[in-house]
Amino acid sequence: MNQEHPFAQYVRILGKGRKGSRSLTYDEALAAMTMILNGECEDVQLGAFMMLLRVKEESAEELAGFTQATKNHIKPQVPEALRVDLDWSSYAGKRRHLPWYLLASFVLADNGFRVFMHGADGHTAGRVYTRQALKELNVDTANNWQEVEDQLASNNFSFMGMENLCPPLQSIIDLRSTFGLRSPVHSFARLLNPLNSHNVSQGVFHPGYGPSHQVGAKLLGYSRLSILKGEGGECECNPDAPFKMHHCFSDELIEEEWPAIFPKRHVKPKTLELSELKQVWTGEIENEYGVGAIIGTLAYVARLMGRATSQQDCMAIAKEWWDKRNITRFN
Repeated sequence: MNQEHPFAQYVRILGKGRKGSRSLTYDEALAAMTMILNGECEDVQLGAFMMLLRVKEESAEELAGFTQATKNHIKPQVPEALRVDLDWSSYAGKRRHLPWYLLASFVLADNGFRVFMHGADGHTAGRVYTRQALKELNVDTANNWQEVEDQLASNNFSFMGMENLCPPLQSIIDLRSTFGLRSPVHSFARLLNPLNSHNVSQGVFHPGYGPSHQVGAKLLGYSRLSILKGEGGECECNPDAPFKMHHCFSDELIEEEWPAIFPKRHVKPKTLELSELKQVWTGEIENEYGVGAIIGTLAYVARLMGRATSQQDCMAIAKEWWDKRNITRFN
């Protein structure tokens, strides 16, 4: 009889039938993801494990365990002295509207906040991703931590793709076309916070993910994390819809909703022209929806960072930040 593979136990926990299967504990999730990142499971096991999780949906304990395993894996490469004011995840891509969240992040940078953004791209056809938009704005992305440090020092902003942040996870993300589905990596990667920022921002598309990520943040000991039901799943306010947010502030779990900024919905653009990002930034053209999305996103960040609590006060702060942006940044 062949000896059972060490990773088989984790597949069995998830796949032992309707009555026999269960979610992984935090410790089991930590151990399983550690094995995956170290290349200690077979490809067929990886596929079965990821798709069983996808069907079940990840628990808060699984999210936290997977995240901590990844943090442990990348820790030797991350400079201990490197600090940022805001961790911003970007893993969804945009399909219906331009990535206005990028301009919001640069507004924060212009107002003295150090923003580290991480994400992945290309896994779903027909979407615009952060790296593509940054290229349009002539903003370099970071290939290593030294470049992150240099970019933060010069521009208060840096973006690193998952292929450099954690190559094994990028390999799993690249299986999107093989699975025909996104894997749980797209979910827990939003919680990574590689530089251990005091403030963590993440967007989700399905509102059901909010509570599990909220509890996951508590298990990870994050100081302040906010989850926004963002446009397309990114950390971006849809100004035509209510702001649905889940916060984890010093272990306190808060669910909050603000009303929409605009009373009527805007017509979705027929095409996404990335050149409009710079034109709106400089004031060359007007885009009511775009500016509303930017200011709404900044108001959400103001809430996350504890600058104010009411929507009215957060919006006032956001408008002040927007007015102080450097309109020559992308020249």
